[in-house]
Amino acid sequence: MRQLALLLLATVFVFSGIAGCSSSDWRNTSREPAGLSLTPTATQEAVIEAYAADAFGWRGWFAVHTWLAVKPANASEYTVYEVVGWRVDSGQPALRIYQTATPDRYWYGARPEKLLTVTGDQAADLIPQIAAAAEEYPWTNEYEAVPGPNSNTFPAWIALRFPELGLQLPFSAIGSGYADNDPRLPY
Repeated sequence: MRQLALLLLATVFVFSGIAGCSSSDWRNTSREPAGLSLTPTATQEAVIEAYAADAFGWRGWFAVHTWLAVKPANASEYTVYEVVGWRVDSGQPALRIYQTATPDRYWYGARPEKLLTVTGDQAADLIPQIAAAAEEYPWTNEYEAVPGPNSNTFPAWIALRFPELGLQLPFSAIGSGYADNDPRLPY
């Protein structure tokens, strides 16, 4: 009985510690640009960039959130493609597509890392293909943290569709393997 009580106490202690590790409220965390992206008004050529940042709170100990940003030649803003789960809970698509001059914003307090930059003709050729592919993304309205589809599934799915992009997601991009579930992808 004593061992059971100690086990229960240890379990409560561990989960309390994990829950308390995110002392900041997500609404107050930084979403400032990290200064990693090519400035759209100073870079006239087409650009594709991929980013990863630690997931919010304790999840960031082992997982990242990834997203893609594309800028056609002479455009003044990037188009960002990212998947967020709370949109599904409110009846919106998980795949969020928006315009911004700063695609390298902190992910709720976590500084992003640039995973990929492709510029010039290769980017110009791939950008319309990525935009068309986003319209066909099979899990637009779905989100499941584990095993996916989640924020890492979309960039992984794009990487499988366009191997010439050369996008490699980190091991901590949990859910990226879910992209393999699309039977329409060429292997």
